Amino acid sequence: MGRLCCFPKDPLDDVEIWSESVDKVLGCKAGQIAFREFLKSEYSEENILFWLACEEYKKIKTVPEMISSANRIYSEFVQTEAPRQINIDCSTRENITKNISQPTLTSFDTAQKLIYSLMARDCYPRFLKSDIYQGLLRRTASRGRKWMSQLSL
Repeated sequence: MGRLCCFPKDPLDDVEIWSESVDKVLGCKAGQIAFREFLKSEYSEENILFWLACEEYKKIKTVPEMISSANRIYSEFVQTEAPRQINIDCSTRENITKNISQPTLTSFDTAQKLIYSLMARDCYPRFLKSDIYQGLLRRTASRGRKWMSQLSL
């Protein structure tokens, strides 16, 4: 059985694994927080916020909740001039706009895939080189050394 990333152990135990793929970063709370900090420094935090909102949206069980959540996501991220407008092509934006009055659980799938690939291709490689990620790596490495030196006492 695979264990849940970052739980119930120290969240920083997974920092090295984050370099394997963007999924490893997004699949864990500590990774999401670190990646979000990095995106904030690049003024593109809306990408991960939208992606996370879509993940939550797909878990919705009732129609009224789906409608209100879809409208919130639409007005915050999708519509033109939205406060956190994501960078998607016109036809994807138009499709969502056309169907927003009757949302389904897949309403945002195309946009979410576009934003995911933007993060994976564009932001994630820079994240791995960033001070934020490198600093966390150093912290886990030095903690590991401390632990090893205590063992050899």
